[in-house]
Amino acid sequence: NHICVFLSSAAQYYNNLKTGRTAPSLLLSTPDSSSTASCSSASTTSGASVIIAVVEGRGLARGEIGMASFNLKSPELVLSQFADTGTYAKVINKICILMPIEIVMPDTASDKGKRTKLFTLITENFPGVAFTAVQRKYFNERKGLEYIQQLCATEFSTVLMEVQTKYYCLSAAAALLKYLEFLQNSVYAPKSLKVVFKGSEQTAMIDSASAANLELVVNNRDHSRSEHTLLGVLNHTKTPGGARRLRSNILEPLVDVDTINIRLDTIENLLQDEELFYGLKNAIGHFVDIDQLLSLLVQIPKQETVQVAEAKISHAIQLKHTLDLVPQLRVSHYVCLNHRFDLILEQIKTVINPDTTYLKGSLNMRTQKCYAVRPNINEFLDIARRAYTEIVDDIAGLVNQMGEKYGFPLRTSFSTARGFFIQMKLEGGFLPDNKLPPEFIKVTKHRNNYSFTTADMMKMNCRCDEALREIFHMSYVVICQLLSTVHEHIHCLYKLSDAVSMLDMLLSLANACTISDYVRPEFTDTLAIKQGRHPILERISGQLPVSNNTYICEGSNFLIITGPNMSGKSTYLKQVALCQIMAQIGSFVPAEYASFRIADQIFTRIGVDDDFETNSSTFMLEMKEVSYIVHNASDRSLIIIDELGRGTSAEEGIGICHSVCEVLLSLKAFTLFATHFLELCQLESLYPNVENKHMEVQHTRSSETGAENIVFTYMLNRGCSDERHYGLRAAELTVLPKSIIQEAKEIATKTKKCSPLQAQHHSDPDTQRQRAVHKLAHRLLQTARNSRLDSDSLRVYLKGLKRHKLHGNNADVDPEKQEQAGLKMNEL
Repeated sequence: NHICVFLSSAAQYYNNLKTGRTAPSLLLSTPDSSSTASCSSASTTSGASVIIAVVEGRGLARGEIGMASFNLKSPELVLSQFADTGTYAKVINKICILMPIEIVMPDTASDKGKRTKLFTLITENFPGVAFTAVQRKYFNERKGLEYIQQLCATEFSTVLMEVQTKYYCLSAAAALLKYLEFLQNSVYAPKSLKVVFKGSEQTAMIDSASAANLELVVNNRDHSRSEHTLLGVLNHTKTPGGARRLRSNILEPLVDVDTINIRLDTIENLLQDEELFYGLKNAIGHFVDIDQLLSLLVQIPKQETVQVAEAKISHAIQLKHTLDLVPQLRVSHYVCLNHRFDLILEQIKTVINPDTTYLKGSLNMRTQKCYAVRPNINEFLDIARRAYTEIVDDIAGLVNQMGEKYGFPLRTSFSTARGFFIQMKLEGGFLPDNKLPPEFIKVTKHRNNYSFTTADMMKMNCRCDEALREIFHMSYVVICQLLSTVHEHIHCLYKLSDAVSMLDMLLSLANACTISDYVRPEFTDTLAIKQGRHPILERISGQLPVSNNTYICEGSNFLIITGPNMSGKSTYLKQVALCQIMAQIGSFVPAEYASFRIADQIFTRIGVDDDFETNSSTFMLEMKEVSYIVHNASDRSLIIIDELGRGTSAEEGIGICHSVCEVLLSLKAFTLFATHFLELCQLESLYPNVENKHMEVQHTRSSETGAENIVFTYMLNRGCSDERHYGLRAAELTVLPKSIIQEAKEIATKTKKCSPLQAQHHSDPDTQRQRAVHKLAHRLLQTARNSRLDSDSLRVYLKGLKRHKLHGNNADVDPEKQEQAGLKMNEL
């Protein structure tokens, strides 16, 4: 698929960038040195086509960020303005999600100016993205407001109320639109763009490091294995717009429960109505990329060429093809499409031939474009088409004549590069004198297939092309008049694009449920998952992985997870986070039952790699990531921390972990903290909201050799791990000499005895009873908030629960049974 020819100047511009040349323009300052960098692999492989402009306030307004983004394949201008911290985490996160091919910034912020901290951070984090420095005067909020008033479609004009005092996003919009006009050598039709304002509070925030750790859209081991990501697991979309919407939702999950439940209702109904599900899935698959089509329809090229004319005719045919598919969507009450689509289609059919449709194949499409405009609209157009038809008939007659003359099985073929030419296939036959007649020229051979032409056919091709140029030129004039009337209803086409992409995404999520056994999640104040599974691991293995329960509530919101290497701690942590994200995009989740609390932010600290580019050690990276979590986490966050403090000595690591835990314990955030430092388990005796969990392992002994083996169950159980020196046990599984391992065990045992850091987690009966009362209080509140019982029944239930817990010597009850009861109660 090619972008319209009037984007060719953009391609030329990028080629110039790579060779160090730039087009002369008063708009541009001297290109920044980083602008010669090629686009990142992520952007290239995904076909990204987003250009963004970023500007920061000055003086007292420093930290106030204005951002405007425009996708060359979708005529939607997205504006954002927000306050950011000194780390500029929100800016970096938004740029990661957009994956731009180019970033436009004021020249005063770049190398030629003061080189601001924001510019430095963006260039360091996105070394593969082209940067362009634009003169500061083009970042003009007044001009930005004028642009939006001029270009915004009437039905989206309410955005003016939102942005008229957002000076920084308006100034970014002014610079971006002016730059696009220069880059594309075209302008946008008045009242034709969709302009939206997006704040940062409408979605959950997942920073770029967490997105990479959880493998949301990119597989860490092999970037080409995109199916081994959360996006790969859920992506069964049929349209580019649906795939883009799914990716965007995974990186920015919803926080509005009502919207999520509407999506879940739709998926549930699609799964219950098989005929509707497959009918809509088939209809969606025939749609072209509506966003890209709209982007090309609303552009007015500054130069009229044959290529531009031919492209416009193709766009009109694709628009008719798209509107012809609308009735197939009306069978569903999920897509509310009004009568205006019928009016647009009727308008189009007054100009476009009703039989014209979008077809694959260069000759088929060439014919459709030639006869797209109805007859009797332009007399000269009808004459040109008759001439074209006669030439095509003459070409067919010439081929038949030569076939009879030489006795060869000749047939007429067509390609965009060669035009009409002759093909011949000899089945086991031989050519006379092993050569073709001399009038056959430009001969190519592949096995028994011959392709060639003649001088007469080449002349006919030239006449054919000349006739086509006339046809396309006259058709272009008629179609431009048609499209000017269609622009009046452009907002309907934007709504159609939204509807198709949303329906495609929901069908994709429903399709994922037919492949694996997923369940509809609920939203309460508790994170409760019964027999949850890792969605990506389930796809990779092709079978059900080991499932585990999860139960986190306000009274028990901090889980410390211990266990040997390779016991499944990291997989379990990622599983919980992935299920949370799936639930918040409106997807079913891999579990028997699932309840979630809406998370406004999802943080992860996973992995122990050095960063050579920034000269950061493992420990330094850990500290940077934890510092980001500590400064940005809120009471509604979900925090995943795996193996903190492993990059330094044991004493320092334990100290840092303990301090970080105490800071996070002051929040009501749901935290899962996996560690090898068993000393941290004593936090359970100090804080009532801490729970110790461990990944269970079993020990077996060989009857023949007497050697002890470890069996990983991958099961999460209550309590602290009893395993000691499990790093050495993991070493035993390698080919390391036994003498080394034996000596290591002896030294480790002696070191442990000398160490003052001994994990002691026992508490007296009073403390245990206080913990039981604390948990009961939170359990009663949780039940009262989420119960569906009437008032009298709820009162009786709560009294019985209190009596059972307090008078039933709750302190002696098995903690694991308590958790099972909590899961069951939440499910009820």
